[in-house]
Amino acid sequence: MRFLRFLLLCMLLIPMMVFAQEDSPYVGRADLPAPEFPPGLDWINVSSPLTMQSLRGKVVLLDFWTYGCINCIHMIPTIRRLEEQYGDALAVIGVHSAKFENEGETENLRQIVQRYELHHPVINDSDFQVWDMYGARAWPSFVVIDPRGNLFARQAGEIPFEAFDEVIGGMIAYFDSIGEINREPLDQLALEGADVVGGLLAFPGKVLADQASNRLFIADTNHHRIVVAALDTYQVLDVIGMGTRGFSDGAFDAAQFNKPQGMALRGDILYVADTENHAIRRIDLAARTVTTTAGTGEQSTLRYPLGEAQPALTTAISSPWDVTFGDGDTLFVAMAGIHQIWTLDLANGTITPAIGSGREALVNSTLLDSDLAQPSGLFFRDGVLYFADSESSTVRAANIAANQLVTLAGTSANNLFDYGDINGEVGISRLQHPLAVTGGASGDLYVADTYNSTIKRLDPVTATITTLSGLGSPGGYTDGALDTAAFDEPGGLALAGDRLFVADTNNHVIRVIDLAAGTVSTLTFPNPEALQIADQLVVVGGNQPGDRALTLDAQTLAAGTGEIVLRIVLPEGYKRNEEAISQIEWSTSGTAIEIAEADSVQTVDALEIHLPITLREGDSVLYGEMRFYYCESVNESLCLIERVEIEAPVTVSAAGTISEIVIERVIVPPDVTLGGL
Repeated sequence: MRFLRFLLLCMLLIPMMVFAQEDSPYVGRADLPAPEFPPGLDWINVSSPLTMQSLRGKVVLLDFWTYGCINCIHMIPTIRRLEEQYGDALAVIGVHSAKFENEGETENLRQIVQRYELHHPVINDSDFQVWDMYGARAWPSFVVIDPRGNLFARQAGEIPFEAFDEVIGGMIAYFDSIGEINREPLDQLALEGADVVGGLLAFPGKVLADQASNRLFIADTNHHRIVVAALDTYQVLDVIGMGTRGFSDGAFDAAQFNKPQGMALRGDILYVADTENHAIRRIDLAARTVTTTAGTGEQSTLRYPLGEAQPALTTAISSPWDVTFGDGDTLFVAMAGIHQIWTLDLANGTITPAIGSGREALVNSTLLDSDLAQPSGLFFRDGVLYFADSESSTVRAANIAANQLVTLAGTSANNLFDYGDINGEVGISRLQHPLAVTGGASGDLYVADTYNSTIKRLDPVTATITTLSGLGSPGGYTDGALDTAAFDEPGGLALAGDRLFVADTNNHVIRVIDLAAGTVSTLTFPNPEALQIADQLVVVGGNQPGDRALTLDAQTLAAGTGEIVLRIVLPEGYKRNEEAISQIEWSTSGTAIEIAEADSVQTVDALEIHLPITLREGDSVLYGEMRFYYCESVNESLCLIERVEIEAPVTVSAAGTISEIVIERVIVPPDVTLGGL
């Protein structure tokens, strides 16, 4: 019976399954060995690259993905569930073959691995080497390799857990019965996000400003909560949610969310797109309660009839990314997971597919005949719904009364790979995976051009877009004038008067653009302790990029055995945080300074540390990048972070009389704590 179920799954879900000449359906073909990973690729979450030989004895699942793809995001819970069920008998390898240029940057991918909480090795396959070797054709795609290193199956698309469970469980059971399963943990596994101390905010996705009530709402996405602050002082007024992933209604301190994103406010009722719970949540700010108003908590796998209302609480939906009010009691929902925009009728409790056919493409027509591509940001004004259509890299506008959809920025062709960073009129302009659009009662719109790490201004009348602020991809973090400020994958926008609030997602902060003054600043919380999560270390701030450089004068040293002495001076009332892992990474140019490879990353476990080095005649520059955690002596769980970039030019010659490089860093705590890492 198990074998028959397996064959049925093969026919339905894994059509290219191949079999060996053995008696088990779970053995790959010996004449189809899995290709070896090519050299020179960047690996994340491991200390050194893996090989097929090192994976022998394990079922290997290759996950071909790209990080902005909603279908790839949908598979993360399934993969996590497989990892939990099969442990070290299963080795998942994420093969990240980037669609967008920004996604191909290793440092951007490293942040995404932390944001998505991936606990398996990930390869940056930006040149599609592994993709081509294994014949992948779409995101996501999966390849199963048996414990002998032979290819077993390849399949594209979202695959149910049950199908994976049947195949992987059967394969492990068979190879276990003949003693060929290896359950030893991977030696190279080194999770890069495991020792990261949290900030006040973690990858905030969206932001909402309401002048009438003087409130600012922040979707603290990776903390699974909503933060409410005063719009004038930024004083934290409330925190909604326990700060842990889950799906439960109730009081503010008992409710749980799962990666919340967009929000919409009417009076004292806040609606939230609870993205990974596949639900719309209703927050009563006066009663301090959270309830569910749409969705079942499970991802929809159905295509509902276009234009037909469904009961909101019993209808499964898929990755809602943003919400905004239209006319009356209509709430628009950006249903990113199925490439549509739905309407939620709050008066009668129904939800309806209202814009988009469900096909992923860039086609403008009537509202139900048009094709969308992962709509992720909404703004409604004067009967027109503007939305950031992220996978088509466009901003589009739906005229509700006229039943017509048009493109306002980005390509005019039906090409989901036509992206870039070009200003100008629609058709000429190019964006890269925008996630948000907003505006005022009239006039220009503002766009978070996310993968270009810029904020842009869009004239909806002329369909012309220009850069307001941001330096472009790759991102950064700099306050100041509009033309020098830098962002890192901003995902949310909200306008209040002359202030444009930006959820600067990868910088873990909220930025404030003063449109009148032409400046960018970082929002600071005067009471950061209100954002502390129980039993977690929290970074409340630290030195800014302009304060991080420590450059020593050139010095001459004697050849032979030497050492680096790093001395940290803390002010009175502060101490090293012993629960956080502070580290410094050393590197050199030239040949005069030799550091053992094992010592290139050093734990800073005291206020003075020593590192032995070898000095040879010649010139070198010693570089160090330090991350040091410290806290007040009394309030130990709220810590600060000191980031230092060290540069020490050295000449080693017979004229040298000393053999020590002494580096002293005097730490000055910031006057105002910041809202992120």
